[in-house]
Amino acid sequence: MSDIEPQAVEDLLDAAFGTDRFGRTAYRIRVGVDAVPRLSFAVVEARALIGTIQCWPVAHRAASGAATPLVMVGPVAVRPGVQRGGHGRMLMAHMLEAAETVADGALMMIGDPEYYGRFFDFTADATGAWDLPGPFERRRLLARAVNGHGLVVGAGMIGPR
Repeated sequence: MSDIEPQAVEDLLDAAFGTDRFGRTAYRIRVGVDAVPRLSFAVVEARALIGTIQCWPVAHRAASGAATPLVMVGPVAVRPGVQRGGHGRMLMAHMLEAAETVADGALMMIGDPEYYGRFFDFTADATGAWDLPGPFERRRLLARAVNGHGLVVGAGMIGPR
């Protein structure tokens, strides 16, 4: 995704999620860090950005001070008008394939458990004691082991690395 104009990504995210997206808890989790290039991808058709997925270096910090690296997945965005065409699913599958060899921590996300659980094996089983720096629906806080990195089950705050 390094050859994609950053403003094109921002424009796509605005179109998909609205310009008020910066107040969401997901943005607070990854404040001040750059996306992981080896886990962030784009779909381009006819020289236009159609979809994107970005992943971020975050961590689970326990009360003891122990920090466990995680990779936050998302946003997954597809341009309105071409949504439901399989682009988002393709981006997720491509990222998961890459994550199996390059992710430096388990994956976590805020998303629809019915979708991400059914198609990509994300669950809320390990996240019940996790906390985020803002409001969230506990059932939507999902995680998945990947690349030999297991899930942290205990209490802790999720934030940028």
